[in-house]
Amino acid sequence: TQGYSSAASDVYKRQGIMNRIYIYSQEGRASMEEEKEIYKADDRLIVALDVDSFDSMKALVDELGDLVSYYKVGMELYYSAGSATIHYLKEHGKKVFLDLKLHDIPNTVGHSVASVTRLGVNLITVHAGGGRAMMQAAARYAKITADELEVERPKILAVTVLTSFDDKGWQEIGGHLPIQDHVLELASLAKEAGVDGVVASPKEATSIREMAGDDFLIVTPGIRPAFAQTDDQKRIATPSQAFKDGASMLVIGRPITQAIDPKAATRLILKEIKENA
Repeated sequence: TQGYSSAASDVYKRQGIMNRIYIYSQEGRASMEEEKEIYKADDRLIVALDVDSFDSMKALVDELGDLVSYYKVGMELYYSAGSATIHYLKEHGKKVFLDLKLHDIPNTVGHSVASVTRLGVNLITVHAGGGRAMMQAAARYAKITADELEVERPKILAVTVLTSFDDKGWQEIGGHLPIQDHVLELASLAKEAGVDGVVASPKEATSIREMAGDDFLIVTPGIRPAFAQTDDQKRIATPSQAFKDGASMLVIGRPITQAIDPKAATRLILKEIKENA
């Protein structure tokens, strides 16, 4: 009987060990799955390609790999490397925010939007200060061109007040209303003109969201994670705070592109977004 009890005891011990191994392996698997989800590319994060050559852009995009799905191409890169940047990003399955901040007479802006729509970009910026007719032309030409090509229409964003402005700089160029009030007026005009959203600082996101509703895009630059320097941005916020304040998408450049380890910086930002937003 004692031999039987001893044998049974050994069986139970082995079974207990196997159960613990199974539990630990499942926990490990869950933890790996959670980590994969945290570090999965998120379309709400747009990385600004603040570089001045095609080769620099390519090196950064290749390094970040599957961590990033959306990129912003601004004036510096587009004026130096042209549409080749867009073609490269699209060939690699990336979405493109073309941030040229178009500002001219309605006819010129409309035809410019038609031209870049043919490149397959996903977001295009115009200056809200160009007025109602200019923004309407941008929205109209984006739709007409996309319909002709039978492709998805790019969304038009109106730039309100650049995030490099603080109150002093704003007053120096004749800003009579407080920045937040002026941004809200421009955002309201943009919504009436039929564009899809605005580019505005995190500081104005709450009031714009309350005015425009949930379907209006609010894309916010001036995002600085806790580990990053503020540089020349004045009206800034962390990623988690920006989403809490009503932002739809975040544009982050130098905290990633000028980091010693861009991939590590991107992972930290993705982690903050997934855990707090």
